Amino acid sequence: MLVNGQAYRTVWMMDSDSDSSSGVPVVRIIDQRLLPWEFRVMDLGTVAAVAHAISDMAVRGAGCIGATAGYGMALAAALGEDLEAAGAQLKGTRPTAVNLAWAVDRQFEVLRTTDAAQQAVVARETAEAIADEDAAACQAIGEHGLALIREIAATKRPGEPVNVLTHCNAGWLAFVDHGSATAPIYAAHDAGLPVHVWVDETRPRNQGARLTAWELHQHGVPHTVIADNAGGHLMQQGQVDLVITGTDRTTRTGDVANKIGTYLKALAARDNSLPFYVALPSSTVDWKTRDGVGKGGIPIEERSSDELIWMDGLTRTGEKTEIRLVSEGSGAANPAFDVTPARLVTGLITERGICAASEDGLRGLFPGK
Repeated sequence: MLVNGQAYRTVWMMDSDSDSSSGVPVVRIIDQRLLPWEFRVMDLGTVAAVAHAISDMAVRGAGCIGATAGYGMALAAALGEDLEAAGAQLKGTRPTAVNLAWAVDRQFEVLRTTDAAQQAVVARETAEAIADEDAAACQAIGEHGLALIREIAATKRPGEPVNVLTHCNAGWLAFVDHGSATAPIYAAHDAGLPVHVWVDETRPRNQGARLTAWELHQHGVPHTVIADNAGGHLMQQGQVDLVITGTDRTTRTGDVANKIGTYLKALAARDNSLPFYVALPSSTVDWKTRDGVGKGGIPIEERSSDELIWMDGLTRTGEKTEIRLVSEGSGAANPAFDVTPARLVTGLITERGICAASEDGLRGLFPGK
């Protein structure tokens, strides 16, 4: 996707600028903690640095985390580090997004049967394949989701936009390219269909206001940032045509774990008879888990209360600062995700097409699973 007119992916690997003759690689990421105030590319030269970038959300989003973990394993192989220890360190960073463990395990599966002398080459090739497949899957999601937007556009007056509401950031910043929830939006915009996006701010880290709005602006897609609690009102007023969100983990029966607040959007959409779609590559499906809620369900990451208590931004004079939002002495709880039951999901948009949010629906598209 585009940043100031230049094409970027969210994560890639290259030989170190400082010592390119040695062939020592680095993992290169876009530091998402600084957006939208500053665009900075960051080099990660150790597995520990990759793990910290994931846990501190310099990189975030299901596909991007998975690809970064894949490159982290390639870095471990190139540096001759203990692969089991590296994999455990990477897996321990974020518990909810299934792509992370999936990418590490995919590297293990390949490297266990690879001669030690070839592991660095094979691990890098595998990491590149993970990244390329993620980008291709998201592009395909865009093509399948475009049909939904075309259907709605056909019911509109000439020039009247299709209004899509999304939550958090499931854009290209959350994947390697294209994004999941935003892929149909980009496809529609590029096809000349008028489309407008309601962007939830997505407290407490504001990934909608800071990331989704920024990348939509970079691509020229009309959008409006709204408070998280405004979505239901807009649905009641007829200003939303459909909801598309992403997911960090989806069970084989179609329960969806996504950024906290997604469940409330699904309830509001159901009450207003609006379609609620979830876009995801199949790498985000947890085929081993049946029920998202309850014992044995999807683990919900609890993040630091500081994310809720403090917020950073720019002053009116353009200086970056951090402010406290909560009074001294008040505690804060910060669950990072919630689970939307499959019964509230109209359909899943995958790289192989659109299916019902159910075990039969998913197995229909992915019979090998």
